[in-house]
Amino acid sequence: MAENEGPVTIDELPITFQVKYLGQSDARGLWGIKHTRKPVDLMVAAAKALPPGQILPIVKLMVTVDGVHLETVNHGTKRDEFEHMAVFFNIESISYGVQDLVYTRVFSMIIVKDNADVKGLNPFECHAFVCESRNAARRLTYSLAAAFQDYSRRVKEMQANPELDERPPSLKKRFAIDLRTPEEIEADFETEA
Repeated sequence: MAENEGPVTIDELPITFQVKYLGQSDARGLWGIKHTRKPVDLMVAAAKALPPGQILPIVKLMVTVDGVHLETVNHGTKRDEFEHMAVFFNIESISYGVQDLVYTRVFSMIIVKDNADVKGLNPFECHAFVCESRNAARRLTYSLAAAFQDYSRRVKEMQANPELDERPPSLKKRFAIDLRTPEEIEADFETEA
């Protein structure tokens, strides 16, 4: 749970954060703050509406070169007992990650669900997390950026040596990470509106 500022290098991965899981909500697009803002607003509102004594699940979020691992942290107190959650999002399924511009302690990412080819189902899911600080949310964003950078390098190697890439062309994905500060994102967001 490093509070360091600045980019994270691939050598620093895996890196682990303890965060509160806000939840998930459908997103309307593959990448961009415009597709995470409304889901984050809805999840924050739901969290604020929780009854007294009920808290958000605390999860260990680990960013690796292969993706993002989530696992609930059990503190053993009755109030903290949640259904155990252990999830892995492959780097290929993560299309976008960003530190929120309104709630700067919130990191969100868009996942492209496997059922994307099923007609009528929304393939995009936004997951959001409350970090210990604004700097931790920034560091988490940088960590995912390092994983994306390594993934991009591996994809380029496979493209240079097609015999190494066993995936069909339809499984080659695109992704984005927004490294601008919340203030820079907000400035661009307002000019788009």
